[in-house]
Amino acid sequence: MSDAILTTHNLTIGYKTSQTTLRKVASSIDLSLQAGELVCLLGPNGAGKSTLLRTLAGMQPPLQGEVQLLGENVYKLPPQELAKRLSLVLTEKIDVGMLSAYTFVTLGRYPYTDWWGKLTPQDEEIVTWAIKSVGATHLAQRHVSELSDGERQKIAIARALAQSPVVMLLDEPTAFLDLPRRVEIMQLLRQIAWKNHQAILLSTHDLNLALRLADKIWLLASNGTLHVGAPEDLVLSGAFAETFRSEGVEFDITSGEFHLNTAVRGAVDLVGDGVEALWTKRALERVGFLVQTESKSSPICIEVISTKEQVVWQVIRDREILLYYEVEKLIQFLNQFLPM
Repeated sequence: MSDAILTTHNLTIGYKTSQTTLRKVASSIDLSLQAGELVCLLGPNGAGKSTLLRTLAGMQPPLQGEVQLLGENVYKLPPQELAKRLSLVLTEKIDVGMLSAYTFVTLGRYPYTDWWGKLTPQDEEIVTWAIKSVGATHLAQRHVSELSDGERQKIAIARALAQSPVVMLLDEPTAFLDLPRRVEIMQLLRQIAWKNHQAILLSTHDLNLALRLADKIWLLASNGTLHVGAPEDLVLSGAFAETFRSEGVEFDITSGEFHLNTAVRGAVDLVGDGVEALWTKRALERVGFLVQTESKSSPICIEVISTKEQVVWQVIRDREILLYYEVEKLIQFLNQFLPM
């Protein structure tokens, strides 16, 4: 039995550029979101990720095809019924005045309340649960305007959770956050998907985090091609590197990271192991050196000597031995010997 919650059928997405002109972004899209999975929507800027999200959320009608949520056409569902099934968290910061975090989260229960918006004890219980689920109980009584970006994002996710949806869509939920908060939010969303058996789809530019945390990736290329699969499958097939290929940037399949293509200015031999040698190699590559770890053919050999007391970089050049105690000083010497 399929756990598909949201599906698309022969979907074409796009938008009007004028009264008579349509821009097609992607076509023949057949996708499904499964219960309990975290899916990351990736692609270059301008590929159409936000257009696809808005179309799935019922905010922007498709040019062709349909989107079904629990077997019903999203665009034929009454707004209140759609809000009970699907919640949306957008990138834009919303001005909510002096609302407390708790009150803001209660907005997620309005699809279930009467005309007066009165919350039942069950509604209150769900709101409290949603706030606790995102680890924000200590923020409940604070004004939303006083919260940090990371705290506001947690509360926004709690509001979306309070809707009791079967699917959550998030547009760049980590856009304004520093690295620790981005990791925290992504891990939180993964836990929510698994624990609550909800389908979560989010667009993001955090490629490394998506590769590590997503159950599945939707990879939308600039030409409208959509690749779908486990992160590892898209990397091994070459689709990931090809989608993000651009001048000066290259995806390293061995490390799973992006690297700048820096012009090689010379070669050096590197001897050593451990984290000290690893970071020395990174520093040397950053400034344009080809680092050879299994060769003794370069005019310069750098040995990383690490003890409990200190790290020493021993440089051998033309039988001359030089010692450096900081990577910065080592790079300064190399810049003099082999100028950029």
